[in-house]
Amino acid sequence: MTSVEGTPAARPGPGATAGLWALAPYPVLVADPAGTVLRANPAARLLLSGAEPGANMADAVPAWLSRAHAEAAPHVRVPGDADRPGAPLAPAAGPIGERRFEAYPTPGESGEVVWWMVDGTERRRAEQALAAERERTGFLVEASNVLLASLNPDRCMAATVTLAAEHLADAAVVVAPPSRGKLLTVSAVAGQDAVRRQVAADPAVLPGLSEALQGFPPLPSRWIDGALLPDWLLPEGCAGPIGSIVVTPLPGHGVSAGALVLLRAGRPARFSESEEDFARLFAARAGAALSAARLYSEQSAITRTLMRELLPPTLQRVNGVEFAGGYRAAESHERVGGDFYDVHPGPGTDDASLVVLGDVCGKGLDAAVLTGKIRSTLQALSPLGDDHRRILELLNGSLLNSHHTRFATMVLGSVRRHDNEVRLRLTSAGHPAPLVVRLDGSVEEVPTRGTLIGALPAIEAHSAQVVLQPGETCLLHTDGFTEARGGPLGSEMFGEERLKRALSECADLPAEAIVERIQMLAFQWLHDGSHDDMALVAIGAPRTTHLSAVDGHTRGRYTV
Repeated sequence: MTSVEGTPAARPGPGATAGLWALAPYPVLVADPAGTVLRANPAARLLLSGAEPGANMADAVPAWLSRAHAEAAPHVRVPGDADRPGAPLAPAAGPIGERRFEAYPTPGESGEVVWWMVDGTERRRAEQALAAERERTGFLVEASNVLLASLNPDRCMAATVTLAAEHLADAAVVVAPPSRGKLLTVSAVAGQDAVRRQVAADPAVLPGLSEALQGFPPLPSRWIDGALLPDWLLPEGCAGPIGSIVVTPLPGHGVSAGALVLLRAGRPARFSESEEDFARLFAARAGAALSAARLYSEQSAITRTLMRELLPPTLQRVNGVEFAGGYRAAESHERVGGDFYDVHPGPGTDDASLVVLGDVCGKGLDAAVLTGKIRSTLQALSPLGDDHRRILELLNGSLLNSHHTRFATMVLGSVRRHDNEVRLRLTSAGHPAPLVVRLDGSVEEVPTRGTLIGALPAIEAHSAQVVLQPGETCLLHTDGFTEARGGPLGSEMFGEERLKRALSECADLPAEAIVERIQMLAFQWLHDGSHDDMALVAIGAPRTTHLSAVDGHTRGRYTV
């Protein structure tokens, strides 16, 4: 007798047989346009005790159904009355006792209204549960996006308590694992900013907190008395007595990332089991994000510490000699690579300083690792600064005995100041020849040569002597400059001749200015194109100033 969703397929009127009427699967009520109950099947009389024939709808049924009947009755077409609109009748819904019913009206044959009532309690509960689950899922997705947006542990903890206080409780606290007898807490009240504090406290004063900090399963909130909450866990601005507390671990990657404490004041005071389960789902995401942030922070700290040993040093004047250096890695996102330079001052002001510039085969982190080993080895060998051949032999043997298959080129220089001159002894090991720019702008190649380091059991090394007058500079560079491809077509190499012309234009400039000028020209040539690591060191004989009295005044005079 009914179609899908409980809508009747026929029009059962008062003349329906008693047997069929009693077998109707739903409570059925028939009332005339005046609101008088005409008939009610057994199911309807069982549901509505006052639904007897002759009763008034206002007295026999709930108010929502009585109002729905009053609105529907004028639209029921009466036989022989062509003025009635006969429009479709709208269903109604409302509570009957503790359950919720949906009432579907059907016009009868004589102008009455037949109300078919369907129990929609379970469906409504399912719809509400589905809506709540969708809302929770949406919140978890949003929370994951917010928590994973930052790899900073402090910001991640602040985001955790802010989200929890806004969506899960009245206030929230994240407690980090103990460190040196102290606890780091980050707390927030709904609508307020997070507050970070460090306290010397015992987590065991709150049941379940010590266990949560160790990653053990949480205690049910009904086992935790709100009166036991210590003052150091009560967020500032949290009003009212705490009625219920949830303490749940923040699971990390192998170790606990801390504990999440949810606080609720007022009504409803207690957390339900579903709310506790949902809090654990949120805590799992927050713990993973916080653990990732801490791991990233630790790795970043380790990387920064190691990177300091790999980055080229900042050069300055040493024992009266100007030093300046410049470096650019092959990739814009990298800070280290295969090119390197160092200056190791001599033990005394009159002793020679050892300067080294080199190029490891390859680029990127793998080349930087070997670069660090070479730099450490050269630092240990710096007391042998005047014996270039011995230094290169020891370094060559060290590289041949390592697991690396890379080789390196480099140039060593012993540099000392003698009166106004700077005297250099340079030794190349498979490296581009050093260049010297004189005061008149002429550029000379230093005639030194040698074999690669780390490639052959024996090496050759031939040194050359250079004397720099005040204002003159010696430039050590890697092939990243001469082999840089760019120019108008983007494929032409910078080349030795272009480098020499650029250096010639830098005559009588300080070492630092020369480095900046050469780098600028090379980078302009590249047009942001790909290139190898690029490093250079300028060694300059500084201008010296003698003061002499002329006409009673002190005047500066450059001497060459």
